[in-house]
Amino acid sequence: MRIKLGAGLLPLNLLVMGLVAAVILSPSNMLRTILGIPAVLFFPGYALIMALFPRRRGMGGIERVAFSLGMSLVVVPLIGLVLNTTPWGIRLEPIVYSVASFIFIMSVIAWFRQKRVPEEERFRIEFHLRVPGWSRNALDKALSILLMVAILGVLGTLGYVIASPRVEEEFTLFYFLGPGGEATAYPKELSVGEEGKVVVGITNEERETVSYEMEIRIDGVRNSEVKGITLEPGQKWENEVSFTPTVAGEKQKVEFLLYKKGEVTPYLEPLHLWIDVREQ
Repeated sequence: MRIKLGAGLLPLNLLVMGLVAAVILSPSNMLRTILGIPAVLFFPGYALIMALFPRRRGMGGIERVAFSLGMSLVVVPLIGLVLNTTPWGIRLEPIVYSVASFIFIMSVIAWFRQKRVPEEERFRIEFHLRVPGWSRNALDKALSILLMVAILGVLGTLGYVIASPRVEEEFTLFYFLGPGGEATAYPKELSVGEEGKVVVGITNEERETVSYEMEIRIDGVRNSEVKGITLEPGQKWENEVSFTPTVAGEKQKVEFLLYKKGEVTPYLEPLHLWIDVREQ
């Protein structure tokens, strides 16, 4: 039996549209995972390769698969870097929409380029399904059976991993950014008595309401603190906090320590930065 998929761009874009719909409408992580893995690891590279090489000759099927995987691992991080410079940032929805847009644009380019190539020279995906013939020698029979068992084993394992309930990890995300809310422009040089500022973020993924307290130390000496941070599960707190050095010196360590309310031991590893403090 022969199955023809043409260039494969139509089913590819339908799957990507399914991923976008899943992100918008479905809370199911399983569906997002099933559609998201190929949409990140294979589809962008395949659409790009099809746009660059619409002809059959010059690149075979195996080469296209290998290059598609490799180019996807290049394209998706580049999209992430671009998003990081925009107000949307690196979040689920912007990444999915950007990757989907890239795949669609490359698919349109590939479609136009294939239209300019004679039909017999266009790259096409075809599958030939044949039942293994028992007239072959014993080694061929054994290899065919082994291959079928391996495929069924992989499919069964994948189904089990997807279907098995997974206990979500409980954690708190603790980070700081520069004054502009970006991972740059941290204070490095201050004068004695001059106020330094950073944006500190806390995200509660503990699956319960948690009250936090934060202490800021400079070279081990308490400088300021923030109390009364109570977050519901999934809630994020992000605010500007300040510290004021009182002693001149180079390479002073500014530490940000996060506690659960009532505890005396930091809940997480402290965050820190280094500053040089000048005399006024």
